[in-house]
Amino acid sequence: MSLSDALRNELERILGVDGVITDPVQLLAYDCDAYTIEKSLPTVVVLPQTTEQVVAVVRLAHQTGLPITPRGAGTGLSGGALAVQGGIVIAFSRMNRILWVDTQNRRLRAQAGAVNYQLSKAVREAGLHFAPDPSSQGACTIGGNVAENSGGPHTLKYGVTVNHITGLQVVLPDGEVVELGGSEDEPFGYDLVGLITGSEGTLALVTEVTARLTPNPQATRTLLAVFETLEDASQTVSAIIASGIVPAALELMDALTLQAVEAAFGYGFPLDAEAVLLIELDGLEAELDGEQADVLCICQRNRAREVRQARTPQERAQLWAARKKAIGALGRLAPSCVTQDGVIPRSKLPQVLREAAQIAAKYRLRLANVFHAGDGNLHPVLLFDDSDPEQVARVVEAGDEILTLCLQAGGSLTGEHGIGVEKCAMMHQMFTAHDLETMRRIKAVFNPQDKLNPEKMFPDTRYCYESKRALRRGAAPLL
Repeated sequence: MSLSDALRNELERILGVDGVITDPVQLLAYDCDAYTIEKSLPTVVVLPQTTEQVVAVVRLAHQTGLPITPRGAGTGLSGGALAVQGGIVIAFSRMNRILWVDTQNRRLRAQAGAVNYQLSKAVREAGLHFAPDPSSQGACTIGGNVAENSGGPHTLKYGVTVNHITGLQVVLPDGEVVELGGSEDEPFGYDLVGLITGSEGTLALVTEVTARLTPNPQATRTLLAVFETLEDASQTVSAIIASGIVPAALELMDALTLQAVEAAFGYGFPLDAEAVLLIELDGLEAELDGEQADVLCICQRNRAREVRQARTPQERAQLWAARKKAIGALGRLAPSCVTQDGVIPRSKLPQVLREAAQIAAKYRLRLANVFHAGDGNLHPVLLFDDSDPEQVARVVEAGDEILTLCLQAGGSLTGEHGIGVEKCAMMHQMFTAHDLETMRRIKAVFNPQDKLNPEKMFPDTRYCYESKRALRRGAAPLL
C-alpha cells in the first residue's frame, strides 16, 4: 500500500512535518511490537499530540478507507500493534501529559501515551499510586494498558487495569469523540468503560484516561523463598492463598531465569535452586508480623530451603528490579523469546508446569518460567533464534500446545497480554461459535467497516489462518 503525495501533505498539515513518518527505514521501528516473530510495515506512522489531531487523522482515514492501528509504546506481547493491512499507525508516544490530579478524590486524568510509572510518580508525595504495575511499567503507556487490560505483580491483591479506570475519552472510527464513564466510583447504566478496556483497540481509540488512585500501604514485608524444586514452590503458592492470606504479590522465577538475572545484575540469587518465590505482604503495620510468621511456616512446611527478608528499601528495590527485568535478562541466553500468557487454576500449577516443560523438550526448546503465580497467570518464555525459520515454526507449535494445556486445565488464553494476532486462531477453543458471533456484533456497532485494528482477536480472518500456516511450515508470515 503506497501513500499518495496529497494524503501525505494533508497529514503533514494536520500534524506538522515531524509528526508524519514515511521513510521506510524509520518505519522499521513500527513493524512489530514485542511479539517479534510476526512483522508488517505500516504505510505511514503519525504522532499526534492532541485528541483534535487524532480526530482529524481518523476522519481522513475514514474518507480514504485506510485502516488504522493504534500503538502505545510497542511493549505488547501478542501482536496487537501489528499493522496487518499496512495503513496508518497512530502512535500515542507524544500524547504523554498528565492533565490533572485530584488527590482529595483519588483521581488522575492522563493522555493515552502517558507512561504507567509516571502516574504513580506524579502522586507519590500525596501517598498515592496507580496500582496496576506491568513489568514494562517504565515504558508501557496507560492507553496500551487499557487496550490489553494489563495486570502486573501487585494485581493479585489490587486488581487489573479495568478495576482502576473510571472514565475514558475515545475516538470512534468515523472521528466522533465520546466520553465514557467519569470520575465517580459506580456509574449508572451499561459499563462501556469495561467494554472498551481489554478490547485491544478494535472498538475505539483511547485518547484520555481517568484513573483511580490507591493509597500507599502503611507497611510492607518483602520475602524471597528459595526452593529445591519447582513443584514445592508452586505448591506453596496454593497453600498461601488457601490459608486466607492474600499477598500484595506472589511471583515465581525458575532456575533458568535466576541464572540470567544473576548474570545480568549480580544480586546474589542462588544458582543451585530450582525456583524462588518473591512474596510481598502489605497493609497495616500491626498485622504484618503475624502474616509474615504464617507465610514463613507455610514455606517451611513446603520444604523451602531458606526465606530471606528485604531489610531495607534498597534490598526490596533490588528484588523487584530483578523480577521486572527478568525477561530482558533472558536475552543473554538466546537472541529471541516468545512470552506466553495462559491462565490456570492455582491448584494446577505443579501439573501444568511439569507438562509445559515436557512440551518444550519435545520441540527441542529451552523454557524459562517467570510469572504471576498468585493468580495463576503463567508466562512460559520460549527461547530461540528468530532468524531460523525452523526454530520459529517449533516455537509457534509449542506455544499453541502450552496454551491448549492451559485451556484443558480450566484456564484461559490470556491474563493480560491479549489475543492480538498471536492467539486469534485459538479463540474457537475457548469460545463457542455463538460467543464469537456476539462479540462480532458488538464490534460491528463500534467499528462496522473493520478499519480499526483489523484482523485481530477473531479466528476467521485471512491473516490469522494464512500467517499461522506459513509460520508453522517455516515460511515468512503473510504480509
